[in-house]
Amino acid sequence: MKKITTTDALAAFCAEAAKRPYVTVDTEFLRERTYYSKLCLVQLAYRDDAGEDAALVDPLAEGLSLEPLYDLFRDAGVVKVFHAARQDLEIFYVDAGVIPAPLFDTQVAAMVCGFGEQVGYETLVRKIAKADLDKSSRFTDWSRRPLTDAQATYALADVTHLRDIYEYLSDRLDKSGRKKWVAEEMAVLKDPATYQADPDTAWQRVKTRTQSGRFLAIVRELARFRETYAQQRNIPRSRVFKDDALVELASTKPQNEQDLGRSRLLLREARKGDVAQGILDSIKAGLAVDNADLPKPDKSRVAIQVNPALADMLRVLLKAKTDNEGVAQKLIATSADLDALAAGERDVPALKGWRREVFGNDALQLCEGKVGLAVKGQKVVTVAL
Repeated sequence: MKKITTTDALAAFCAEAAKRPYVTVDTEFLRERTYYSKLCLVQLAYRDDAGEDAALVDPLAEGLSLEPLYDLFRDAGVVKVFHAARQDLEIFYVDAGVIPAPLFDTQVAAMVCGFGEQVGYETLVRKIAKADLDKSSRFTDWSRRPLTDAQATYALADVTHLRDIYEYLSDRLDKSGRKKWVAEEMAVLKDPATYQADPDTAWQRVKTRTQSGRFLAIVRELARFRETYAQQRNIPRSRVFKDDALVELASTKPQNEQDLGRSRLLLREARKGDVAQGILDSIKAGLAVDNADLPKPDKSRVAIQVNPALADMLRVLLKAKTDNEGVAQKLIATSADLDALAAGERDVPALKGWRREVFGNDALQLCEGKVGLAVKGQKVVTVAL
């Protein structure tokens, strides 16, 4: 197998890859002890009968620049193929501001092609490539050098089998006319905002039961401080304080370090020093927010008035449509989406793009009482009312 440890070797490999219609890509990284992922390995492969068509790129090698790879990522003539691409793309965006394009995610494509919800790579290798993966190196420390042959073989399999999977799924999508469906799904992955962790919006990811504007203002300030602190020191946000501790702090509103010492959930290291001061300052800031500037509760956090009978009928309709189309249900609508529809909301993904064609139009007519559901043989169908 080809192991690349110099910029010149990477440039030569990428130049050959640029002559092909697609290149498969995967990464190995560590993130347990850092805020940002530490890139440890990049696997690349293209289709070539000569055999020199797959490589392991060592980004930890002294003097190696990934710029030739980023040039390949920018090449509009080569499709970049990933499986479950989000974390891989985040690494490249954070490191270099690059998002590969055009982009193809085989996990999304497999859901469109009827392989189930968030199907794993191993399942696709078994069903499409007719091969088995050696999982013994799954939990390895990819930052250690040298890599063993077993580690290298495991890593390379993530892109060599991916060629067969991509070609199979791409062909099925061409025949079914659904390639544009996958293209629509790639929009989120290609959006830089997907990978930007903004401290000002970090509070929106914190699950709370209390919807008081003042409480949420304190949550917002605490989450902003935690996110900024973790980013600046490149440590996991949970090492600063966890969500349950954040919610407790917003509820108890400690005013000094002595109060912090009474917290049941706050880490000992967070009860003094910079973190303690940041917590106290955040609580003060949250308490000082003008009433007019208090954050508004997210609609999704507030109990909505769901018509349970209608929600059940929408679930039946969704299953009927996805069974008929061979598409994963969650790719079209989540349970929360269906409840929102049954509560009268219309700003849901199921009513946009290709989802509207497959499910949304009939779902709207069902909600408006224009169609009903009937059993015809082994299928559930809509009938005009």
